[in-house]
Amino acid sequence: MQSKPLRIGTRGSALALAQAHETRARLMAAHGLAEDAFEIVVIKTSGDRILDRPLSEVGGKGLFTKEIEEALLDDRIDLAVHSSKDMPTLLPDGLALTAFLPREDVRDAFVSPKAKMLMDLPQGAVVGSSSLRRQAMIKRLRPDIEVVMYRGNVQTRLQKLEDGAVDATLLAYAGLRRLGLADVVTSLLDTDAFLPAVGQGAICIESRVEDAATLGLLAAIHDRETEIRLTAERAFLAELDGSCRTPIGGLARIDGDRLSLAGIILRPDGSEAHEIAREGAVADAEAIGREAGRTLKAAGGPGFFAA
Repeated sequence: MQSKPLRIGTRGSALALAQAHETRARLMAAHGLAEDAFEIVVIKTSGDRILDRPLSEVGGKGLFTKEIEEALLDDRIDLAVHSSKDMPTLLPDGLALTAFLPREDVRDAFVSPKAKMLMDLPQGAVVGSSSLRRQAMIKRLRPDIEVVMYRGNVQTRLQKLEDGAVDATLLAYAGLRRLGLADVVTSLLDTDAFLPAVGQGAICIESRVEDAATLGLLAAIHDRETEIRLTAERAFLAELDGSCRTPIGGLARIDGDRLSLAGIILRPDGSEAHEIAREGAVADAEAIGREAGRTLKAAGGPGFFAA
């Protein structure tokens, strides 16, 4: 089917590799290809190297994609596998998100040896999280809790928890499942009270828009429902100029030919939040997302994210 291996670019963390391997397995099954028809190319990103500061202080979520996108543009890889929640809303010219795998569970997982649920933690407990969204939502629900910056891969964060550095942490349930670590979860947070990050639980694949051969291969594993949901969520995020610097949550769901979108923006300290819910036809996914984003941006006002 092809004369040289299809080069799959990925970060080198255990979770990123699990996602790349899942993509490879789906392509193998869809096209009857052997494993040696693919090459996994590990690319270290700025986000992997900078572990002592919050991403919001050093450039935002693009730090997890810049070097991988450069490899795509330089034709050193044929496609890149990403966590959708890491993707900026603006992509380099010539690149696009050209496939999505079926979305996993979108919920955040509460992990703690001290309490069954977030609301059960003792007063003054310490929770570790590197996500401004999680930090703000924790503070909104429990202003008494101390939230500390908590960088590193999943295994590093779990080890810090075991060592007693914090009393609890929150992690994406989808990532834990993909790593075979679902058994560490103490409880799951309901999305009605704790909206996930835009794109959470969804693996996306980025490629060159003019690479017809790769696009043809990816079409066989593309999940249309995930694409539609992410279209709404990413349009919502784009209207808010969303990045790792702003606490934002958003989730689109599909029921038949109807799409519903819930969104939230928060001040970093959780002291103020604005929420929105919109519904419309699946065909209007992008317009629904954009309208919701514009409405929340107006509700927050010009100084909301700067506070």
